[in-house]
Amino acid sequence: MAAETAPATPAIRLSRLRKEFAGSPPVVAVDDIDLDVRAGEFFSMLGPSGSGKTTVLRMIAGFEEPTSGHIELAGEDVTRRQPYDRDVNTVFQDYALFPHMSVAENVEYGLLVKKVSRTERRRRVAQALEQVRLGDHGRRRPSQLSGGQRQRVALARALVNRPTVLLLDEPLGALDLKLREQMQVELKAIQRDVGITFLFVTHDQEEALTLSDRIAVFSAGRVEQVGTAREVYESPASAFVAGFVGTSNLLTGQAARALIRRDGSFAIRPEKIQVGRPGVPTADGLMSADGVLEEIVYGGPVTRYVVALEAGGRLTALEQNDGARMPGAALARGQRVELHWRPDHVIDVPGTPTPQPSSLEASPLQSSTT
Repeated sequence: MAAETAPATPAIRLSRLRKEFAGSPPVVAVDDIDLDVRAGEFFSMLGPSGSGKTTVLRMIAGFEEPTSGHIELAGEDVTRRQPYDRDVNTVFQDYALFPHMSVAENVEYGLLVKKVSRTERRRRVAQALEQVRLGDHGRRRPSQLSGGQRQRVALARALVNRPTVLLLDEPLGALDLKLREQMQVELKAIQRDVGITFLFVTHDQEEALTLSDRIAVFSAGRVEQVGTAREVYESPASAFVAGFVGTSNLLTGQAARALIRRDGSFAIRPEKIQVGRPGVPTADGLMSADGVLEEIVYGGPVTRYVVALEAGGRLTALEQNDGARMPGAALARGQRVELHWRPDHVIDVPGTPTPQPSSLEASPLQSSTT
């Protein structure tokens, strides 16, 4: 019998990690979480503001001290070590570049403090700038760079120290949409090239889904779910995850009994729902619901339809603007429509969802039906 391979030591291991801030009563920012981040993976901590994800990152970096619990880096307990004594580097949303220094001097600064030899400094700076696609920008000043280029300089400054783990605290948050999307692609490519563990904090669901090997979804100081982007999106472990990661129609109570034909909590992604005219033949085995088209929102690549159901509540559907719908089949507000979806696209959601307002009062891409 072949010998069993021992599991690899995680790059980061958090055990019963807790952080309370003084108050009456104390504010629990991180509530006894356990989490392993594998060596070499791009791992994202995703959650709304105040969910505890940035506090966790700051404790890993050593900027905050845990109230209780343990932090291990590559198998070593670093819970009480100072930030400079941990093999991590942090990239913040604010690049914090020295304006009076050149790009190369900014990248070199940490090596200079560590008294690395001049020859070695120059070699490693050149390598770091090449890794972030800025090999010919070393003599420029930060003021001569675009926002995306300044972010890559901050990344090179962290990479030049060769940390085991790179911590990234919403590093793309200050960029405009188009540049942020471009940097997402570049950041993932850089992570693959350098091969070190990236721990990425974001509140942007699409960003986490695009970049991550795995995602931890945070809510109220706890980890709701850990999984791949597909697992978190297609099989949410709770109503919170279903509603926060992407867009979901949440079905409970009377609506669940009427539409799904059983009790429980369920979610249907809007892109899984087809919108058509009543009485038009459809494929066998589809589930359906009748209603009135209440709102049509054109969003470029997609059109969003909000339908008030005869069974009560609303469902939101998304349709690709790919020309598949014939001009004569265009839909209008106030029109009666029939919604269809496959039974295997209904997601069983554990627990009871937090009550949400209607889809027009909440986030424009979220619907709740109870």
